[in-house]
Amino acid sequence: MKTNDALMDSSEHNAPQRIVKLRRDYNTWVANETLEDYALRFTPHSFRKWSIFRVSNTALGAISFLVLEVIGGALAVNFGFVNAFWAILTISLIIFLTSLPISYYAAKYGLDMDLLTRGAGFGYIGSTISSFVYATFTFILFALEAVIMAYALSMYFNLPIYVWYLISAVVIIPLVTHGVTLISRIQMITQPVWLFLMVLPFIFIFAKEPDAVRGLMSFAGASGFDGGFNIYMFGTAIAIGMALIPQVGEQVDFLRFMPEKTQKTV
Repeated sequence: MKTNDALMDSSEHNAPQRIVKLRRDYNTWVANETLEDYALRFTPHSFRKWSIFRVSNTALGAISFLVLEVIGGALAVNFGFVNAFWAILTISLIIFLTSLPISYYAAKYGLDMDLLTRGAGFGYIGSTISSFVYATFTFILFALEAVIMAYALSMYFNLPIYVWYLISAVVIIPLVTHGVTLISRIQMITQPVWLFLMVLPFIFIFAKEPDAVRGLMSFAGASGFDGGFNIYMFGTAIAIGMALIPQVGEQVDFLRFMPEKTQKTV
């Protein structure tokens, strides 16, 4: 009996396996690293192959979203230029000091926000909550970006606004599914165009209205106060701007692809 069982096991093992096309396609799909790019958790050293410039340029693209201009403009319009100016500087300093250790350890050890939170002692529940907050912030941010893009497109093309909502929301899906590999390539191509378009409006403003800066600095906004500094308007502007601090989580997603520090990169 044992001999017969062994022969049957051997014959089953040597029999050719029948792999259906669906499974073959699935195996090919999951074997493609660009469809994941270690989107979560730890980034292995073998995959941290890009240059410092390319990773930092990709990370820069994550903070070039249109919501920043909208929030900055809203602060200036509602609280006046002086209050908005000092509030934005204060917010930038707070976010920088908060993000510095997070970004450092993410770049050094290749860890995402979930693993950084666990390593900081918050445990599984703490990392789950931080991941939930970060994911919620990302969805809200993407929704705002889609709204801005939809309104901009509707100004030039005569289609219903909901069509542009749908297009702006869906077009990002095939890009993010290919991970940092595709995103970094897009950033290398589009970053010069973005910088040029960012500077172009200021050139036109200064050419047409040379005194625009003087008028801007005395702009009081809709707050009803004069153009000077007001502690209440300043504090309110800071409270609004601090909502952007979860953005560090998105920066971590890129910085953990930084190459390891060597004697050449010191």
